[in-house]
Amino acid sequence: MHRNRAIVRRGDLSLLALAAGLGLAQTAWAADPPTAEQLKELLATPKVVTDTLWVLVTAMLVFFMNLGFAMVESGLCRAKNCVNILAKNFIVFGISSIAFLALGWGLMFGNGNPFFGTEGLFFLGGADASPATGEAYSGAYTSIAWASVPLLAKFFFQLVFAGTAATIVSGAVAERIKFMSFVLFSFVMVGLIYPITGHWLWGGGWLASYGAWDFAGSTVVHSVGGWAALAGVILLGPRLGKFRDGKVHPIPGHSMTSATIGVFVLWLGWFGFNPGSTMAADPAAIAHVAVTTNTAAAAASLSALLTATLLLGKPDLSMILNGCLAGLVAITAPCAWVSVGSSLAIGLVAGVLVVLAVLAFDRARLDDPVGALSVHLVNGVWGTLAIGLFADSAAAPVTGPANGLFYGGGFGQLWAQLVAVVAAGAYTFAISFVAFGVIKAVMGLRVSAEEEIEGLDLGEHGNLAYPDFVVASSAIGESVGPGSGSGKRQPAYATSPVHA
Repeated sequence: MHRNRAIVRRGDLSLLALAAGLGLAQTAWAADPPTAEQLKELLATPKVVTDTLWVLVTAMLVFFMNLGFAMVESGLCRAKNCVNILAKNFIVFGISSIAFLALGWGLMFGNGNPFFGTEGLFFLGGADASPATGEAYSGAYTSIAWASVPLLAKFFFQLVFAGTAATIVSGAVAERIKFMSFVLFSFVMVGLIYPITGHWLWGGGWLASYGAWDFAGSTVVHSVGGWAALAGVILLGPRLGKFRDGKVHPIPGHSMTSATIGVFVLWLGWFGFNPGSTMAADPAAIAHVAVTTNTAAAAASLSALLTATLLLGKPDLSMILNGCLAGLVAITAPCAWVSVGSSLAIGLVAGVLVVLAVLAFDRARLDDPVGALSVHLVNGVWGTLAIGLFADSAAAPVTGPANGLFYGGGFGQLWAQLVAVVAAGAYTFAISFVAFGVIKAVMGLRVSAEEEIEGLDLGEHGNLAYPDFVVASSAIGESVGPGSGSGKRQPAYATSPVHA
């Protein structure tokens, strides 16, 4: 089970399995820290080897999701900004790797107080006895001592999640933020903002003690990224031409092909994101999480299709893609603790929510080019609350929260989940708003109107994604170029964007 106050229970299970493989060695370790020789023996046991391979392979799947983000975001934005989008999605993982290594890991998982870690803060510098688990573990990172894998395997898996939270912001602020301003904010996001809320839930902090749960990150990763994105969207303001004459003017992206391929990549990557969060080669848990994850994605795709058809008159592809991602985000928190039937219901609700949210944010004049707020913020909140409604201990293959409201558990778990949503949202939005505000005051946040009209590819990077194509018109709110064929203005057939 993934990163919560009850990981100790999961650690007990791992400890028993390891003890079985090592005879009585683990019993002796409970009194004294394991020696280097004992740790070496432990690393060679079949369970540790298998768990480590599982954790690293699934982490690589999550890393591969960066390609999905890049393709979805660039496809749903205009061709003149394609290089800029790709550059942000590429460099953000480099930023995340350094920021999380330097400080983020320690703040998130270091032993400390209920609000942030204080031990082993910098560059994985704390004492550590991984892969020993439970009472056999001694070191600076007790909150993740339930995972029977080496420290660097734990770090790498958590790193790819931190990178995901950072890239959510990229799409929401696309087509008008200065590149270097985004780079600076990403350091703040991964080094300071993300690890604090992560500590509250996954690092043994106050929300975990309060009883809130999040298996793989509907709140810790997705809604936190969404709240940060909302702060950026508000301070940046809308793109030129998005809202004119009291109306919403769609600004279609340049490649639905790229967007669709990107969502396929992300759907695949989610089978690392959620099942990998077991951080152990537990066949029953992995299979259960894989099926609930896929079911929610499929259900949300269909409900988004139907909702878009009813409200917009046509089955908009961008809404269908949005729906799939919304279902994946929503099931991320409860995937291990709900039945397959409940995952279907969670996905159906997510698909409806994402379409309504896209339209609502447009009416509120909050310009989100790729739908990050609708997918990650709205459905991150929904997925976290869904635990309080659908959690079912009879269906869960791992230890988890109290039963939800629909399974006889009353309102207790739902209240704890609501507290987590509000606390993480309030902190993330406030700190992000301040960070974006300081960046705006010091170095500026938004490109000039001339650069925005010309395109950020030339203004920010000095090169083009499609140099062999000629733009025939640069009318605000309309785009011409790759794929336009005759050179006429492209129709605004994409009522809403999609986000990875």
